[in-house]
Amino acid sequence: MSARRADVTAGGAPAPNTVPAVDARDVSRTFHLGAEVVRAVDHVSLEVPAGQFLAIVGRSGSGKTTLLNLIAGLDHPESGQIFLEGREITRSSDRELTKLRRHTLGFVFQSFGLLPLLSAAENVELALRIAGAGVRERMERTRELLELVGLGPRADHRPYELSGGEQQRVAVARALANRPRILIADEPTGELDSTTGAQIFQLLHEVSAGGVTVITATHDPFVIEHVDRVLEMSDGALLPEGRGVIVAQTRQGQAAPPLPPPAIRPPAGPPPPG
Repeated sequence: MSARRADVTAGGAPAPNTVPAVDARDVSRTFHLGAEVVRAVDHVSLEVPAGQFLAIVGRSGSGKTTLLNLIAGLDHPESGQIFLEGREITRSSDRELTKLRRHTLGFVFQSFGLLPLLSAAENVELALRIAGAGVRERMERTRELLELVGLGPRADHRPYELSGGEQQRVAVARALANRPRILIADEPTGELDSTTGAQIFQLLHEVSAGGVTVITATHDPFVIEHVDRVLEMSDGALLPEGRGVIVAQTRQGQAAPPLPPPAIRPPAGPPPPG
């Protein structure tokens, strides 16, 4: 990835350090469904180095989404600790967590999560407005991000005027708006066909190459074969690295195809101030 592309995605890669981007220590989360107790996350420990692209796989109900929500501070563990870049978030206030999500974390969801009455540009710009960016910065940043994901000419289109792949590219642009250092993607290709899904993954791969830590939950074998690391969840627990039914099935198959050419263009013009 060029230095220019890295600047667009992450504001420049962070300096190398030994502090992991994510450090979860013996984390548990249970839910009560009537008389039944569901251990969605069961004593999970996980360390993710800065800049790594990690895929968490597992069958539906295995606990992947719950674990991502805990890492993002969207949910609270009943026991254990979670550190992001060395800072414990399990005891943070709601205000502190909101600030963290605005400036450190980015999110990409399976269902896109776009506001239907806003255009592609307005969906991206809203994240910057919430973060307190000025008008000029919002306009420049929105333009360059939509160009980055190949949607500059469709900036004024609303979600219903875009394909599923285009909507997910808008969602990725929105997630990158505030130059997060950690990007969490929950089944980002789950509602897309294989070709479009591969293009979205290629975009995430370039984001990771720019120094952003990317953690994704996925069933997509294409993604599994191209990330830095794969871990499998089963019944709320993380299996030892390299173990698991899905991981084994993927590795027994044919070699994964090469990454497709990126369906994105580098943005024109100078980078925004700061």
